[in-house]
Order: sequence, then structure tokens, then C-alpha cells
Amino acid sequence: MKILISVDIEGVAGVYHAQQVRAGNPEYERARRLMTEEANAAIAGAFDTGAGEVLVNDSHGDFRNLLPDVLDPRAQVIQGKPRYLSMAAGAELGVAGMCMVGYHSRAGGRGILAHTINSFAFARIEFNGEPMSEAGLYGALAGEYGVPVLMASGDDVFIEENRALFPQAVFVQTKQATGQNSGVSLSPAKACEAIRKGVAAGVGQRAGAKPLRIEAPLQVTLHTQTPALADLFCQWPTFQRLDAMVLGFGAPSVEAAVRMLNCCSAMSAMLR
Repeated sequence: MKILISVDIEGVAGVYHAQQVRAGNPEYERARRLMTEEANAAIAGAFDTGAGEVLVNDSHGDFRNLLPDVLDPRAQVIQGKPRYLSMAAGAELGVAGMCMVGYHSRAGGRGILAHTINSFAFARIEFNGEPMSEAGLYGALAGEYGVPVLMASGDDVFIEENRALFPQAVFVQTKQATGQNSGVSLSPAKACEAIRKGVAAGVGQRAGAKPLRIEAPLQVTLHTQTPALADLFCQWPTFQRLDAMVLGFGAPSVEAAVRMLNCCSAMSAMLR
């Protein structure tokens, strides 16, 4: 049995501020170690429940955050970008399920460091009129490969937003959000203990988990942060300008939609 663990950083215990999640800031090195420790807890939980192979997807920023020399040597790590499946890379490799560690609330949500893909560029993403978080986007992308989400960890707002999408998954709350940059967190040790148990429980009941399916074709609505970003993205000929800061496009699958969104995210760098 092969298990995929996708690891972000904003939902990690003890992480609250942008300085902690962006390379070059004084607190980033400590935060990436906390991220790696939560990944190790998830790896241990998967092996506790009979996994024969574990893939760990580094799913934050430039996808070069996890410390390979600190990571549990039993696991293999997926790092670097670009890659077509982004935070769900590895789902195409025959895995039995995916665990989401350190995830966060969607753009516009009230969770700690809430955003969706790119906080500079994207104010809101909708599929067929429904707001989407990163968990929803990449859980649905994994679902197109027949891979269910078995476990997910993050703050209380993240859990509230995503519980209905993954009703059979085990959710682990690492902290309680009291604002965009504030909250009440478990200690790193307690968070890792809970994550290990959560992954073990999720993997153990995988037989009852169903992949998230979103019916295609999709109508994607992207709310940008500025009119200039909408100007830029609508250079793509198939995009339709809906408002000063809103555009729409059709996609034949979740994978196609996610790849188009990630291209927009990359394009936005020219306006920083």
C-alpha cells in the first residue's frame, strides 16, 4: 500500500505570520523545521497502519521547504516546480489515499494565513459557483485519479470549511484561529502526536473513503486582487472578463482548471 502525504505550512502548529512562511525571513527556517516534523509524524502514522511506501509532497510556495536530511528516511519526497499536479503530485502514481498536513482556510476565510494558491493574485476561486480552498482543489484533483483524502490537519476554520467535502476523512485541529495572524496552538509535540494518530486512523479506515468528484466540464470564476491582474490574465484568449477584477473560463476537468490557475499564479509575478 502506497500513501501520499501533501504538506503545506500555514496550518502547522505555531505558525501565524507571513514572515514564518516566506524564505529569507528570520523565522522561516524554524517554521520549515516544524513543517518537516509534522510531515515526519504523518509518515510514522502511515507506516504504523501498514503502508509499504510513503510519498511526501512538499506543497508550499516554491515546493522546496521540507528538510530532506531531517525527513524520515523511509519516505520519498516530491519537491520542486513546476509540476502538473502541484500539491497533488504523486496521486498519479497509484497511491491508495492522500493525507493533507498543515493546510489552511481559503481566500476570504477567517483562518490563519487564509488564501488560495496565491495571496497576491487571487481573492476568490469558484468552481461552478462554489468557493474552493486548496484542499478542495487538490482533493478534487486527486479524486480524478481515484485517490480519496484520508486525513487533513490545520486550524478550526480550515476544518469547518472542508469537513463536508471529505466526510470520511479524519481531521486533526492543530490550532484555533482568532484572526488572520493570531490563534491558539497546540505545542509542536502535541500536534505531531495528534497528526500521527490521525493519519493512522485515516489510513486504517481507507476502505470506506470515497474520492471527491466534481462533475466536469467546469465553469471557473476567478476574483483577482486588482484590475491589473485581471488585465494580465485575460491575455489568455479563452478567458472572459466578467468585471473589473473578475474573470471566468471553462475547463474540461479539475486538472485542466488547476493547471490554468497555476499558470495565472506564475504570470502574476510580473506585476509584483
